[in-house]
Amino acid sequence: MILALQVNSQPSGFQLETLTNDVPNARQMAVADDGTIFVGSRGAGTVYAVKRQETGVEVIVVDSGLTMPTGVAVFDGDLYVSEIHQILRYANILSTFEMNPVPEVVADDLPRARAHGWKYLSFGPDNHLYFNVGAPCNICESEDPRFASIMRMDPLTGISSVYAHGVRNSVGIDWHPVSHLMWFSDNGRDWLGDDIPAEEINVVSIPGQHFGYPYLHASNLLDPVFGRDAKVADYEPPVVEIQAHSAAIGVTFYDKNQFPEEFHNALFIAEHGSWNRSKKVGARVSVVTNTTGDAQPTYAPFVDRWLVDDEYQGRPADVEVTHEGALLISDDLRGAIYEVTYSKN
Repeated sequence: MILALQVNSQPSGFQLETLTNDVPNARQMAVADDGTIFVGSRGAGTVYAVKRQETGVEVIVVDSGLTMPTGVAVFDGDLYVSEIHQILRYANILSTFEMNPVPEVVADDLPRARAHGWKYLSFGPDNHLYFNVGAPCNICESEDPRFASIMRMDPLTGISSVYAHGVRNSVGIDWHPVSHLMWFSDNGRDWLGDDIPAEEINVVSIPGQHFGYPYLHASNLLDPVFGRDAKVADYEPPVVEIQAHSAAIGVTFYDKNQFPEEFHNALFIAEHGSWNRSKKVGARVSVVTNTTGDAQPTYAPFVDRWLVDDEYQGRPADVEVTHEGALLISDDLRGAIYEVTYSKN
């Protein structure tokens, strides 16, 4: 089914189509050189390939029985997949994904805590692999500095180090097309009420920066327990704040030309939706424009159709741009992949 979309409450040239409903628990996506879409999952433990054929869309199981293989990335012809405690590599993936490929282990010494342990993968401009290691709790201090961080890994050796500190639960990382700086989402702590703390979109300008957790949340909210002796000025503030509990996770920059100029270099965000708020929020795709220069970034809804009468009709988990310039959206509730295209009216 193809649906015409409204953007900023106005009719537009955008359309949304369901490519497939056959990707159970679909999470992060990665688009290979030939357009094949690789998709991770969380609870399903499966990695999929979604391939367009003349007769329709085919979904192929690449591997299964994995532990929360949420994150996927394609680099130099290989598919990288995250599990809780390790990173896997499937070599020459476009030649092997239909033949039960056996991965090699890049690194298997990552923390094993399952709470916020699922990972999002992104290759940076330096050809290193970046991924999150979430806090092993709602709110706590950890002796292991890898918890509540974003890590940087050499994909050849598996050696990693902390790239950003104080990141509670990021499940979305991408690199600005112009500045080449990392932007990432971060989910705030629970049990401070329906509306605090805000979800965050952050920018790493210097490796090693600290983004506040567990001492500071959002721009200026000191934690009632861990933030008593903290100073707001000691931590990096977010560039965008989003309604608390929206669960802003997968992100992608728009670096193609199909969409109108106002969306060039815009950051699209999958808002997965709240799990413990008294009235649900999220379950939509939003967009941040004005991401270049000194202008204040502008945040707005983009596709807002999956929360109806306080019930989820879908839960966006990731966003990705195709080679042709369409926007893909994964939905782990429906097991769906949607595609947003644009043509002038």
